[in-house]
Amino acid sequence: MSTKTATLTLANDDMRFEAVVGSGHTIVMDEGGSDTGARPSELVGVALAGCTAMDVISIMRKKRQAVSRYEIRVSGEQVDGHPHNFTRFDVVHVFEGQDLDPAAVARSIELSAVKYCAVGTTLASGGVEIHHGYVIRTPSGDEVYAEVLVTGPNASPAAVATGS
Repeated sequence: MSTKTATLTLANDDMRFEAVVGSGHTIVMDEGGSDTGARPSELVGVALAGCTAMDVISIMRKKRQAVSRYEIRVSGEQVDGHPHNFTRFDVVHVFEGQDLDPAAVARSIELSAVKYCAVGTTLASGGVEIHHGYVIRTPSGDEVYAEVLVTGPNASPAAVATGS
């Protein structure tokens, strides 16, 4: 078992905080008034995107897929009232490359969603539904979109992984 740490310090008289994570990197956050950093809730989507991106690109490279450009678009829906909890995230992986195999793309996303991404599986094990999909852009500019799977309170990752 590993432990991840962070230390958060009030950085000024407003609502600006600096977090230093266990690896030594600093993240600046605020409430929006001074607009000097990200809002903490925005970082949930960033963490989800970063976690799945590292898994997916690693798997795609192992599958010898020639990805020339890769980005992830994440949007999260929050409840209007306090505590503004998230109820859903949409994660769309956007790929560009020559002759990308949609089956390899889908399988890479699926493996990240149900087996490797600690952030996604943690969110999905609670009350958050996560929709995973992709867009493949061809060199000619055509786009193909597909939804891969849904994880969360209404879907069992074990059932998805086994195809049940």
